[in-house]
Amino acid sequence: MRRGRWAALALGLLRLCLAQANFAPHFFDNGVGSTNGNMALFSLPEDTPVGSHVYTLNGTDPEGDPISYHISFDPSARSVFSVDPTFGNITLVEELDREREDEIEAIISISDGLNLVAEKVVILVTDANDEAPRFIQEPYVALVPEDIPAGSSIFKVHAVDRDTGSGGSVTYFLQNLHSPFAVDRHSGVLRLQAGATLDYERSRTHYVTVVAKDGGGRLHGADVVFSATTTVTVNVEDVQDTAPVFVGTPYYGYVYEDTLPGSEVLKVVAMDGDRGKPNRILYSLANGSDGAFEINETSGAISITQSPAQLQREVYELHVQVTEMSPVGSPVAQATVPVTIRIVDLNNHPPTFYGESGPQNRFELSMNEHPPQGEILRGLKITVNDSDQGANAKFNLQLVGPRGIFRVVPQTVLNEAQVTIIVENSAAIDFEKSKVLTFKAVDPDTGPWGEVKYSIYGTGADLFLIHPSTGLIYTQPWASLDAEATARYNFYVKAEDMEGKYSVAEVFITLLDVNDHPPQFGKSVQKKTMVLGTPVKIEAIDEDAEEPNNLVDYSITHAEPANVFDINAHTGEIWLKNSIRSLDALHNITPGRDCIWSLEVQAKDRGSPSFSTTALLKIDITDAETLSRSPMAAFLIQTKDNPMKAVGVLAGTMATVVAITVLISTATFWRNKKSNKVLPVRRVVRKRPSPAPRTIRIEWLKSKSAKAATKFMLKEKPPNENCNNNSPESSLPPRAPALPPPPSVAPSTGAAHWTVPTVSGSLTPQQTQPPPKPKTMGSPIQSTLISELKQKFEKKSVHNKAYF
Repeated sequence: MRRGRWAALALGLLRLCLAQANFAPHFFDNGVGSTNGNMALFSLPEDTPVGSHVYTLNGTDPEGDPISYHISFDPSARSVFSVDPTFGNITLVEELDREREDEIEAIISISDGLNLVAEKVVILVTDANDEAPRFIQEPYVALVPEDIPAGSSIFKVHAVDRDTGSGGSVTYFLQNLHSPFAVDRHSGVLRLQAGATLDYERSRTHYVTVVAKDGGGRLHGADVVFSATTTVTVNVEDVQDTAPVFVGTPYYGYVYEDTLPGSEVLKVVAMDGDRGKPNRILYSLANGSDGAFEINETSGAISITQSPAQLQREVYELHVQVTEMSPVGSPVAQATVPVTIRIVDLNNHPPTFYGESGPQNRFELSMNEHPPQGEILRGLKITVNDSDQGANAKFNLQLVGPRGIFRVVPQTVLNEAQVTIIVENSAAIDFEKSKVLTFKAVDPDTGPWGEVKYSIYGTGADLFLIHPSTGLIYTQPWASLDAEATARYNFYVKAEDMEGKYSVAEVFITLLDVNDHPPQFGKSVQKKTMVLGTPVKIEAIDEDAEEPNNLVDYSITHAEPANVFDINAHTGEIWLKNSIRSLDALHNITPGRDCIWSLEVQAKDRGSPSFSTTALLKIDITDAETLSRSPMAAFLIQTKDNPMKAVGVLAGTMATVVAITVLISTATFWRNKKSNKVLPVRRVVRKRPSPAPRTIRIEWLKSKSAKAATKFMLKEKPPNENCNNNSPESSLPPRAPALPPPPSVAPSTGAAHWTVPTVSGSLTPQQTQPPPKPKTMGSPIQSTLISELKQKFEKKSVHNKAYF
């Protein structure tokens, strides 16, 4: 019985303790792939939109008490999620970027108001294809010898994509499929295609555009593929692989009866076929001269060594050999050319020049400045013919003008020949210095009547001169020709003999453009403001006159880090890469956590040789939300890059205000003019100061007239014997106050002076001596005089009042 009693007591105490205990709440663990519970092994794609409901915390309390949920982060980390404390719904509040942060640590907790249970969870950020490939270690420039074997590796490009999986794999291909180059799609190695060759003499530089493309992937629910491009500049290096070549062939020379020994007959010209690093050239006669001719080994001039009478043959067929010498003096390559020399009689008839359509005495040609040494002017189709027969049909050709610039081939002609003009001094052909046009209008007359004088005239002749006897046209010493300003000139040339007979020809001079101007930015340091999602643009001007010399390509030569901006090579537009969509993303990759970037940009023209220039570009980055807060701030930011735009807007605003003011003032003036009924005199009087007193009242004059009358001295008139009062004054009242007795003072010889001011209307007497005592008059006479004076005062008062 005692044991049972103790057992019951112990069981009651246990029940009492359990009744008073409160157990803590706990989360449900629903495992991998679940979207509710305690976030165990939870993962989230990085392209999840901000504001998305991504998970639901779920738990329970043993006693069934209401529970609340909480989530917190380390103070040094971003608060990526928020939670509804009642329902446990977790919302994404910050953008995710796996490449920057691939996992997120958080503390989730559940509470019943008395107990709180916290758990540390790790959320994995999975990859989305949001990164584009990026080439590293740009720019790419390769120097390749022209004799490189086909299939050889030339260069290797490398691009990286920070995505994972297929989105992070990069393949390469060429933008131009018709290229002598090929690229390995996996390694990025650039090769010379099988069967392709490089030739320095044909093309010295190749621009190869390589495209890097990722394997594609999902982004915001769609399949996307990103790519990037770069340009590899392949410079071809010249090697000694081409034999010397002769220019101006075939060669013909003529010896006349009066030719002296040692005279130059003709000159042959050869040059190294390798233009990049040409070797020295030596000339020699291989055979056929029989000792009658010799050649200068350095210049190629062939001279006669004997008198023409000693020559045994009429025609000599010579073979000229040219040898290319290496830098160490050893022969490298050789070439030979035949030269024909004829022995002929003197020429006594002038030759005739023919063009494509018949006889022609003027030929026009446009050419680039600084052509290659030995280049043939192929645009000229000139045939010369002499109607003489035999030896008399032989004549010489020469260019009249500065020596050493051009050479005509052949220099000697028999009967007929095709004329060729060859460049001999490339450096002297410079249109910035001078432009030379040489010709002569030959007069068939002889003696003084055959002398021809040349002159030029016309609107385009100001910059040019002509030699009066040779016909050489050259520029004025002060003239500066520029194809960018004026590319074509024309004027007239007059040839006149001693008798006054003349002929006129029109001359056209065309200046050909060369790439002699580099692109220029407006400023060496430029500042731009970029709004997120909107590009900024740089621009450089190339002052060359023609394409491709004035076409400009743009590139970013230096940026740190280099994966923030892209640039359009043709338009110069710069924008943020697709992976950067917010200012927060910029803050995280900017060293100073600001949004001001400095880039080195390059502008390069497409001429040959190519010129380039660089500038420092500072970009201040903002977003549309910041601009929308203040319209004035938005306007100032938009006009920051163009101050003249702000000045123009301000000037336009002021002009509008002035115009509106003028219109309102004009309308007001005409309205007042139409409705104004006040006379101009009245308006002028209104502006005058008002003296006091201003008006005169008739009643006041009436009450004071009697007193005023006593102050006047009046001369007596003879009494009207007939007492005839039929005067105008008779209508006035017959009675008036009697005059006071005059003061008993000595009479004065002069009359008293008084002033009646017309401004105030009051009567103010001057302080003078008392008037003499008047003679005693009868009462009727005094009444009449006073009545008359009263009438005059009243009329005067009314007249004065009318002006006030």
